[in-house]
Amino acid sequence: MRFHLLTVGLAVTGLCCCLSSEAQTPAAVNPLDAIPENMPFDVPYGAPISLDRAEAAIAAAIAEAKKHHWKLNVAVVDSGANLVAFQRMDGAQLASIAVAEHKARTAATFRRETRVFEDAIQLKQNYYALTLDGIIASRGGIPLIEAGKIIGAIGCSGGTGSQDEAACKVGAAIVK
Repeated sequence: MRFHLLTVGLAVTGLCCCLSSEAQTPAAVNPLDAIPENMPFDVPYGAPISLDRAEAAIAAAIAEAKKHHWKLNVAVVDSGANLVAFQRMDGAQLASIAVAEHKARTAATFRRETRVFEDAIQLKQNYYALTLDGIIASRGGIPLIEAGKIIGAIGCSGGTGSQDEAACKVGAAIVK
């Protein structure tokens, strides 16, 4: 019995010491409270992408998908996030039509790759991103930048996120 009371007494003493030292430790700094010196993702909007260039970006993304036997939906929006061109590969998942468009719109309006939102939630646990209207937290949406300005964005869907992203990067490289 004495041994049991001694064990409990030591445990309570240890807990009190832990709690008192924890109370004296300064609160952890919330990374969301950091104030960056420069505005992140501050890429200006430019003139909207032309249909010819949008179709060229789609053709490049589809060529990449065909090399790997991926069946994708590919959308290109202009700098105002309005649909300019779209193609669905034979056999591509129907639900991914809207997802490809959503990825492109998100990349254009938020001026960043959609992977940033995926990473914010999955890796950094910044769940606030889930509260933002119009985002999609899945890779495969990439802004199209020319001369330092966003002229549109490309979105791919139908494969895994990494497949969608790989095809989009090939399509985006055509525009630069």
